[in-house]
Amino acid sequence: MEIKEKAIISVSAKINVPIDLVWKSWTTPEDIVRWNCTSDDWHTPRAENDLRVGGSFFSRMEAKDGSMGFDFAGEYSKVEPHKQIEYIMDDGRIAQVTFVSRGNETTVTENFEAEQTSSIELQKTGWQTILKNFKKYVESLVELERLHFEIKINAKIKKVYETMLDEKHFAEWTSVFNPNSHFKGSWEKGSKILFMGTDADGNIGGMVARIKENIPYKFVSIKYFGIIQNNKEIINGPEIEGWTGALENYSFTEINGKTLLAVDLDSNQEFRAYFKVIWPKALNKLKAICEA
Repeated sequence: MEIKEKAIISVSAKINVPIDLVWKSWTTPEDIVRWNCTSDDWHTPRAENDLRVGGSFFSRMEAKDGSMGFDFAGEYSKVEPHKQIEYIMDDGRIAQVTFVSRGNETTVTENFEAEQTSSIELQKTGWQTILKNFKKYVESLVELERLHFEIKINAKIKKVYETMLDEKHFAEWTSVFNPNSHFKGSWEKGSKILFMGTDADGNIGGMVARIKENIPYKFVSIKYFGIIQNNKEIINGPEIEGWTGALENYSFTEINGKTLLAVDLDSNQEFRAYFKVIWPKALNKLKAICEA
């Protein structure tokens, strides 16, 4: 009986980022969940990675509406830091990822055995799209910095969480950013939400985002993918460079009946100094509202 060899598919991307950051972003679960998807309708809510020969990896990929999903998992057979990774998928297929560093530029190439149920073209398009998302994500990190703020509020988590997201109180505590601050949309996981305000001329501006995660009384994650400029949503173009994929995360921790609210957000260089001044003011205002 003749054994038919599996077709090998290859995808590649040139990334304008040094190898250290490329490698970290490719192999760290906290980063993987931010780029591992084929479209805006899909995401990776959870990832695990034991990066060593014999170690396993796992990513749960799902449609954001929960209609479908699948696990992508396997075991590493070769790991050369900053150079090459080889692994065997759970279905027995073999894949190889190579990293070629040229100073501030890194080329990532994936070669993998094709599966039998989908066309070669469809598989290549899917893997190339994920690699394109990876490139976009990593290149955005060069401009973004993670900022951290926290405040202890003398109130139960339930009150802090509900007050923070309530339409009326949200407008109050975020008024330090813009006197006409408000949101339009839903805080439900997967929902699109707009954060808006007006300038001196009455034009509406703000940010376009999606609720990446909302675990009541524990964690809220907002992922930005566009801006509002002159009353119009912009999700493509140079205006949003550096903001696409930026996260704003809220974590709630109970400490002796009080709430420790932590905020971790991505900021570009332009807004860094401003955020370091304005965010403590906003959190103090939220604290006053919750403790009143």
